[in-house]
Amino acid sequence: MEEDGCATQLIDGDGVFNVSGLENFMKTVKLGECGLSYAVVAIMGPQSSGKSTLLNHLFHTNFREMDAFRGRSQTTKGIWISKCVGIEPCTIAMDLEGTDGRERGEDDTTFEKQSALFALAVSDIVLINMWCHDIGREQAANKPLLKTVFQVMMRLFSPRRTTLLFVIRDKTKTPLEHLEPVLREDIQKIWDSVPKPQGHMDTPLSEFFNVEVTALSSFEEKEDQFKEQVAQLRQLFFHSIAPGRLAGDRRGVVPASAFSFSAQQIWKVIRENKDLDIPAHKVMVATVRCEEIANEKLSHLTSDEGWLELEEAVQSGPVPGFGRKLSSILEAYLSEYDAEAIYFDEGVRTAKRQQLESKALHLVHPAYHAILGHLRSKSLENFKNKLEQSLKSGGGFAASVCECNRSCMVDFDQGCEDVAVQLADWSPSKVRGKLCRDIEAYTASLRTEKLSALVADFEKQLTEALAEPVESLFDAAGKDTWEAIRKLLKHETQLAVSQFSTAIAGFELDQATFDNMVNNLVDHARGVVEKKAREEAGKVLIRMKDRFSTVFSHDNDSMPRVWTGKEDIRAITKDSRAAALKVLSVLAAVRLDEKRSDKIEKLLVSSLVEGSDVALTTKERSMSASPDPLTSSTWEEVSPKDTLITPIHCKSLWRQFKAETEYTVTQAISAQEAHQRSNNWLPPPWAICAMLILGFNEFMLILRNPLYIMAMFIIYLVSKALWVQLNIEGEFRNGFLPGLFSLTSRFLPTAMDIFNRLAAAGQHQENPERPRPAGTLNSQSYESQTQITEPVVDSVSDLHSDHSSSESSTDSSSTLTHRNVTEAMAMDRT
Repeated sequence: MEEDGCATQLIDGDGVFNVSGLENFMKTVKLGECGLSYAVVAIMGPQSSGKSTLLNHLFHTNFREMDAFRGRSQTTKGIWISKCVGIEPCTIAMDLEGTDGRERGEDDTTFEKQSALFALAVSDIVLINMWCHDIGREQAANKPLLKTVFQVMMRLFSPRRTTLLFVIRDKTKTPLEHLEPVLREDIQKIWDSVPKPQGHMDTPLSEFFNVEVTALSSFEEKEDQFKEQVAQLRQLFFHSIAPGRLAGDRRGVVPASAFSFSAQQIWKVIRENKDLDIPAHKVMVATVRCEEIANEKLSHLTSDEGWLELEEAVQSGPVPGFGRKLSSILEAYLSEYDAEAIYFDEGVRTAKRQQLESKALHLVHPAYHAILGHLRSKSLENFKNKLEQSLKSGGGFAASVCECNRSCMVDFDQGCEDVAVQLADWSPSKVRGKLCRDIEAYTASLRTEKLSALVADFEKQLTEALAEPVESLFDAAGKDTWEAIRKLLKHETQLAVSQFSTAIAGFELDQATFDNMVNNLVDHARGVVEKKAREEAGKVLIRMKDRFSTVFSHDNDSMPRVWTGKEDIRAITKDSRAAALKVLSVLAAVRLDEKRSDKIEKLLVSSLVEGSDVALTTKERSMSASPDPLTSSTWEEVSPKDTLITPIHCKSLWRQFKAETEYTVTQAISAQEAHQRSNNWLPPPWAICAMLILGFNEFMLILRNPLYIMAMFIIYLVSKALWVQLNIEGEFRNGFLPGLFSLTSRFLPTAMDIFNRLAAAGQHQENPERPRPAGTLNSQSYESQTQITEPVVDSVSDLHSDHSSSESSTDSSSTLTHRNVTEAMAMDRT
C-alpha cells in the first residue's frame, strides 16, 4: 500500500477478494466515518487504453501505469482501489483489469465480465475508457460485455442509478456532438435487446443508469491539452453526489461502515453465477473488422477529390450531371468495401455495408438538397421574369400565370431528373411542393398588388368625380339637393363599376370575390358622399348665415338692397330665415336611399318658424302641450348612422343662428329709419300754407322795400353758413336733447369764426384814399356799399361751398358706413 493514494488491490487476478486489505484501507482513509457522504468511481475498458493514466491525472492517485518503451502488456491485474486526493466528499477510485487482454486468451473472459459487473454494482460512477476511432466497434466499445452485464445486473440487483461516463480517448476532429448520439443510441439498443425478467419488462434504462459522454485529446501527442481537459473533467467530481451532479440521483447506497461487507457479498454472488456468456469471438472480430473497413472507405470518400470538387461547385449553383457523377463515386467505394469484406460473416458484412451506404448518403445529402434549392430558386426567378414579360405584352393575368407556371415546373422536373442519385430513393417532392407554394404565394401577392392598385385608381377617380360636385350641390342646398346627389352618385358609380369590371376581367376572379370588390367600390362612392355631407354638416352654421345674408341683402334680381324705407323687412327676414332653415334641413341627415322619405323639413319649420312666428290655432294650442319634438336625439324614420345633425342640435344651432343674424336685421331697420329722417326735414305742407297766409302782409312789406330784401338775403346767407358749419341736421339725428346741447356749445365759436372771415374779406377789398370830386360822393358811397356787400356775398358763398363739401362728405361717410356694415356681415358669415 502506498501512503499518498492508499492504492490497495481489492481483488487479485485469480478472483480472490482481499478482505483484510479492504479493512485496512477503510481504516486508513477513515471511510467508516463518512456515513452516506461518499462516492465510488470505477473505470473499465480495453487493456493498455490508458485507464490508470487517466485515473492518476484525474484523481491524483498513483496506480501503476504501463511503460510504453517496454511494449504493450498487462499492467493492472485484478481490481485496485485508491482514495481520490483533494475530492470532496470522500471518493474511492476503482481501477479494473483491462478487457480483451492476450494474457487471459480468447476464451478466458469470465473474469473480465465478473469484474465489470462488480464495478457496475458497487460504483456510483463508471468510466468506460474507449478510443475515438473505435466508436461503433462491438469489442472496443464493450457493447457485447455491456449487454451481458445489463442482463445479469437486472437479475441480481435492484436498480441503483449508476452513472456511465464514456471517456472518448484521442479525440479526432469529429465533434463530440456527432459522436455522443451514436453511443447513446447503441446503449439504448443494447438495453432494448436484453431479455428482461418479469419484474423489469417495462423498466427503462434510466432506472438503472445515467449516461454521460466526454472526450479527451491524445496524452502522447497533445499532453498539455490532455491535462487541461482532465482538469476540467475533474471539476465534475467535486460534490458529485449533490443533486444535479454526476451521481446526484443515485439509489440503494449502503452506509460507509458496511461497504466492506456489502462488497464481499456482491462479489460472492457474481463468482457463483454460471450463466454469464458473450457472442462468439469470430462474430466480434467480423464486427470489428467490417466496421474498420467501412470507416476507412467513408474516410476516403470524405477526402475524395472528385467529391470535394462536386461539393464546392454545388455551393455556387446547379451542376450539370450531378446525379451521374455522384452515383459513380459512391458505387466505386461500395465496390471496394465488398471486395475487402467478402470473407467475413455475411450477416455482419451486410449490416456494415448498409451502415456505410447510409453514412455515405448522409454525407452527400446536404449537397443534393443544396442543388435542389438552386433549382427551386432558378425556377421561381424564371417564373417571375416570364410572368412580368407576359403581363407587359398585354396578356391576361390568370392565363399568363397558368402558362408560366406550367413552363417553369417542366424545367424544374427535368433538373431533378439530372441530379437524382441512383443509390438513394430521395424524392424531390418536398422541394417541388415548396416551389409550388412559392409560386402561389408570389402570384397571390402580385394579384393582390395589381388589384389593390386598380381599386385605388378607381376609388381616386370616384373621389374626384364626386367630392367637388357634391360640395357645390350642398353649397346651393335646396329642395332637390339630395335627389341631384343620388343621380350623380348613381351615374358615377355605374360608370366606375363598368370600367372596373372590364379592367379586372383578365384576373378571372370567382363571382363572390368580384361581387365583393364591386360592393366595396360602391360603398366607397357612398362613403365619399357621406364624408362630404358630414364635413358640410360641421359647417352648417356658416352655410346658414351665408344663405341668410345672400337672401336678406339682395333682391330677386341679385342686386344689393338699398334700404329706402319701402321694403318690408319683416317679410324679407322671414324669407331669409326660411332659406337658412332649408340649408339646415338638407344637412340634417343623409338621404341616399331613394325610397325613404322623412319629415325633417316640416318638423323644423313647424317647430322653429311657425311655432314662433305664426299665431297658433285652437288645435295647435292643444298640441303645443305635447313635448317638443326637437328635444329628441334621433329623427323619425332616419337611422342613427344616417343622422348628421340631431334634432336637439338643430334647435341649438337655430338659436345661435338667430342670435348672430339679429344684428343684420337691426342694422337694416336703422338704415330705413335714418333714410326716412333724412328725407323729412321740411315742415308739413299745412304748416307751409299757414305761414304763407299769416305772413302775407310782412311779405308784401319786404317786397316794397329793397333794403329789407337785401337784409333778409344777408341773414339767409349767414343762417345757411351757420347751418352748414354746425351740421344741425346731423346733430339732431342723434336725438333732440343731445343735438341741442351740442349746438349750444358750438354756436358762439362758429358765429365768431364766420364774422372774422367776413371782416378779413372786407379788409382785402379796401383801396388807397385819393381826392375825389364832390359830385362823385354819391356814386362812391354806392360803390363802397357794393364793395362791402360783395365780400359778404363771397364769404357766404364760400360757406355755402363748405356746406356742399360737408354734404358730399356726409354722403361719402354714409356710403362708407354702409360698406363697413356689409364687410362686417361678410366677416360674420365666415
